[in-house]
Amino acid sequence: MINEPHTSASNESTFFAKTTEITDRQIGRVIATKDKPNTAYEFYFWTSCDDASVGIGTLVVAASPKTRAYGVVVEGFSFTDLESPLHEYIGLNGDPRMEAQTSRPEVRCYKAAVLRVEPEEPLQPVPVAPVYLADDVGVAKALRMDSFQYTTGIPVGLYQNGDELSPVYIDSEFLLGPEAAHLNVTGVSGLATKTSAIEFILLSIFEHFKEDIAVVCFNVKGSDLLFLDYPAEENMLDERDRKMHSLLGVPCEPFRNVKYFAPFKPDRVNLNTLRTNPELVQSVTPLSWGLNEVLEFTEVVLNRDDIDAKADALIEFIRQRVINQTTEVNGQQITVRNFQDLNRWFDLVMRDMEENNKSEWKTHHYATIRKVHNRLSNLSTRYKGLISPDEFVSDLPWGRFEDRTVYVVDVANLEPQAQDLVFTRIVSELRHHLETGKLGVKHVIVVVDELNKYAPADGPDTYLRQTLLDISERGRYLGLVLFSAQQFRSQVHKRIVGNSGTCIYGRMDMDELATPGYQVLTSATKEKLATLPKGQLMIRHPHFTQPIFVKFPRPNIMRGPDGIRRYPPAEDLPLDEAVWLNLSRLDPSISRNEVRDIVAETSDQDEIIRAMNLTLQRVPQDPVAAFRSAIRKKAGVLSPEEKPSIAIKDAGSDGSDPFETI
Repeated sequence: MINEPHTSASNESTFFAKTTEITDRQIGRVIATKDKPNTAYEFYFWTSCDDASVGIGTLVVAASPKTRAYGVVVEGFSFTDLESPLHEYIGLNGDPRMEAQTSRPEVRCYKAAVLRVEPEEPLQPVPVAPVYLADDVGVAKALRMDSFQYTTGIPVGLYQNGDELSPVYIDSEFLLGPEAAHLNVTGVSGLATKTSAIEFILLSIFEHFKEDIAVVCFNVKGSDLLFLDYPAEENMLDERDRKMHSLLGVPCEPFRNVKYFAPFKPDRVNLNTLRTNPELVQSVTPLSWGLNEVLEFTEVVLNRDDIDAKADALIEFIRQRVINQTTEVNGQQITVRNFQDLNRWFDLVMRDMEENNKSEWKTHHYATIRKVHNRLSNLSTRYKGLISPDEFVSDLPWGRFEDRTVYVVDVANLEPQAQDLVFTRIVSELRHHLETGKLGVKHVIVVVDELNKYAPADGPDTYLRQTLLDISERGRYLGLVLFSAQQFRSQVHKRIVGNSGTCIYGRMDMDELATPGYQVLTSATKEKLATLPKGQLMIRHPHFTQPIFVKFPRPNIMRGPDGIRRYPPAEDLPLDEAVWLNLSRLDPSISRNEVRDIVAETSDQDEIIRAMNLTLQRVPQDPVAAFRSAIRKKAGVLSPEEKPSIAIKDAGSDGSDPFETI
């Protein structure tokens, strides 16, 4: 250690007595040696071996009369006067159980990465000076939070400084736009850190963000996000968690306004979700789309190997000249509003071609028409429950999104291609409504877990991955922000994680930490990440020049497995019970027996479902009467416009297309 004149020490004492930015307790002094000199970006300091307040991630302040350097500890060393292990061995006669005759002096030396220097110019090496623990004000200065914490700051955790906890804020302009945006969370599975961290940050945003905002969560794993509106189980949160909520100014309670959406199962009456307990199912809105909603996204659900430029041209013709229009085909007027109408339109077109021996219809070849017919007619069957064959549409409340509301879309039980359709269409609608300013809120956060599966660095370029890329690269200009999570950051598409302005790391696997993306971290930091306890995270944010370790409380939200135990999913209901349950959404006083009698009078199950959906869509004052009048088929009688379509004689019995090429 370099001895300084007494006058200098006296001046420093006077300087610190006049400031509240640094704690009164000094922990060490800056040291510069021939082998380890200080620079403008890092410095070394020593402390007593008895001081347990310093460790990896500790924020410190090196203050001289003219400068102040804020740093974060990234590495630590311990020294004695021992030249080699052999000296110790000889001194104890080779017996490690012997007590040493004299205690060796020990000193601990730490390496700190510079976060901020005052004054910022001229930029100089850190001088030899006393080192102090940073207090609340020092933490704000070190992390440059003093410029935004009272205006655009979002508290995300607490930095522990000895026995004290200091709030850590991130800038909403770099989290939600327009400066930067997006949040990415990485951590091993099974610790509930990733989901809990995102939930707590969303709660903090709802409490502290000054503009209107909503959240769209895609539930992709079991019951992960199906109980956001229920408090955690008893004894899950302790007094420390509640105190941390209080220090961060975030209410210790679940989300106040949550709306759930899920498609039907293939029977089209039971919901395809785990939130089907009788106490909860009424809060789940069916997600069902018809021809108008799906035809715009045929490239997502159709195999691109089968659909070429000619087929695309026919689909575009149908979209622009057929859907929702009355056209004349083969001498008959037809209005196409749903998949059933579209099948009849195809039948009329192909009948016209066969009767008149035509090879083309309006420049479209017969084989092309047959191929597109086969592909489109199968959609309502392949995605039964999500895609409706009739005109029933139940969707998110486009144009009526509510501030501080979470919209959970459960896609956990859908096949991958159906998930692609749900993701792509919902994000496309979000973008469209934000562009036109007609969504109802100015900002939307899209939450997606399991990026390793949905946006891998390798593998096929799916529409879902393209959608996530589009959000990460262009969404912030519209107020569309992506909050994503995964187990292995190195295996996610680089452009998605690279565009995330804020990154959070929970406990990491050592194999993951050995990948090139973590080489900027010191070995001590990586060792700490590998053993990070639950409730502690490392944060990287544009305002922070180095990663910072913070603690966050467990949110007061029921975990998925706990919710399933308390509210076990109900078994699938028979048709009459399911119809009654769905209609009771409109009027809880509906008689079960009356609905059961109406169902028993009708032999056609598809007609019962169509009438139920029509009633749900119209929301009449008397749902039972509307349901009865909506049933068209009784005693096997068909209305004239519903005559069976013409069978295609040369189509394969298994529904395959006999035309492999056009």
